[in-house]
Amino acid sequence: MKLAVVGGGSTYTPELIDGFARLRDTLPIEELVLVDPAADRLELVGGLARRIFAKQGHPGTITTTADLESGVAGADAVLLQLRIGGQAARNQDETWPLECGCVGQETTGAGGLAKALRTVPVVLDIAERVRRVAPQAWIIDFTNPVGIVTRALLQAGHKAVGLCNVAIGFQRKFAKLLDVSPEQVHLDHVGLNHLTWERGVRLGGPQGDDMLPKLLAEHSDTIAADLHLPREIVDRLGVVPSYYLRYYYAHDEVVRELRTTPSRASQVAAMEKQLLEMYGDPALDEKPELLAKRGGAFYSEAAVALASSLLRNTGDIQVVNTYNNGTLPFLADDAVIEVPAVVDGNGTKPLPVEPLDPLYAGLIANVTAYEDLALEAALRGGRDRVFKALLSHPLIGQYEYAEALTDSLVAHNREHLAWA
Repeated sequence: MKLAVVGGGSTYTPELIDGFARLRDTLPIEELVLVDPAADRLELVGGLARRIFAKQGHPGTITTTADLESGVAGADAVLLQLRIGGQAARNQDETWPLECGCVGQETTGAGGLAKALRTVPVVLDIAERVRRVAPQAWIIDFTNPVGIVTRALLQAGHKAVGLCNVAIGFQRKFAKLLDVSPEQVHLDHVGLNHLTWERGVRLGGPQGDDMLPKLLAEHSDTIAADLHLPREIVDRLGVVPSYYLRYYYAHDEVVRELRTTPSRASQVAAMEKQLLEMYGDPALDEKPELLAKRGGAFYSEAAVALASSLLRNTGDIQVVNTYNNGTLPFLADDAVIEVPAVVDGNGTKPLPVEPLDPLYAGLIANVTAYEDLALEAALRGGRDRVFKALLSHPLIGQYEYAEALTDSLVAHNREHLAWA
């Protein structure tokens, strides 16, 4: 089995490598190729990756290359983990929206739109090249904004599934609180990428006993603290929203915080510098503890599980980003949603979803409409399309803000926008 990781020079990659090594019975990789144009980073990450495999006795080979076609040729699966513009572009996404009093974040609001505009054309170009040299390959997208990027891939006819680590993070947290193995925990997870709620926490399977009432009764303080939301809000909702819902439920509070603290991008950039220095140590043969602070917790487990289900035709249930196809009846079939699905060699089939309360369905419908317009802007360009996408976003919604944010977005991303 051959896998390729495009963006393999990322400081995330050792987390992925560690998962591949530990879970080799689940996903028996014979050849792993790390693809990245940044030769200096790729050499450091590739060296550590080989040492991790060697320490854990993994028989597979790891190679590195800057050449996409040779790297992905004949691959069974290609994982995409890209950041177009690097942490410098992310820093801009997190700062210029604040000038209008709007949240600055890399996947939500104006910053999220900027990332989508930079990313979608590049991902589609990569996917077309993958299709030419590895037409059988599944594309697993971990590149944000995952929902919009996955929809772009699916609309272009690619064999693609989107992946996020939010659900597996909740699964692991709830399992620890319940003192059970993660495999016993099944989530009633519903929404869009970075706009999801846990409506049930079931033991043993999708029809198992719902432990969410017990979790909220006994651990609501802990859960609310992790979300940076008041306990009273979580109790009143009776569900567990993802951390990203804080940008909606406490928007102005978040803006005040962001205006007085260093950007997450600046913090990550400093971490990445440290990590790359560590990766260059020939004695290091395991992922360093600092990597846990970088983000992407449990990414490797989620990636291994999804790739195994696709390539080994297991029919396991995974939380994925995929076409709606009637699952949420108030959305179009070609909307991309994030829900549990049966995953096998043919792809994904979402499990049935109980009707949604209007409190959640309304926001999902609104953000899906924004994502429609965002994808249109990413594919076709133009200032007017950018303005309409921003105007439609529930975190913006006023024409004065949308006008100013459009100007800022174009000014800060001109080098990445062919039409600008």
